[in-house]
Amino acid sequence: MALPVREQFKYWGVAAVVFSVVLWFLGDVLLPFVLGGAIAYLLDPVADRLERAGLSRAASVAVITVLAMVVFVLLSLLVLPLYIPVLIFGAGAVQAAIFGEGIAAHLAILGALLALALMLAPWAIAASLRISING
Repeated sequence: MALPVREQFKYWGVAAVVFSVVLWFLGDVLLPFVLGGAIAYLLDPVADRLERAGLSRAASVAVITVLAMVVFVLLSLLVLPLYIPVLIFGAGAVQAAIFGEGIAAHLAILGALLALALMLAPWAIAASLRISING
């Protein structure tokens, strides 16, 4: 005994609404799992290639994990020093504004850092493109 199409639409509609509400309320909880699944899905071919090179699955996962940690530490060491002046002068501008002092000097230095970054950006982009093309 098959359900009429109209009844099926009702049941599937209610199920879709309930599923959407559950996803809405569990969105913050599910996000790490979804991101973890996406990262695992993207890195699975790398693990397969390492397995074909002779490593076991556990060893290939360990290699990927260690390489990810090294990349994270290197990027942190490269990028973090660039944020320090912005944080210092930005916090100084906020503190000066709270105490009613002039913030022009702080904002001028932040503007100069922005101008310097914009001026050097084309060369950094060109160097990264050159590296990616030439290997």
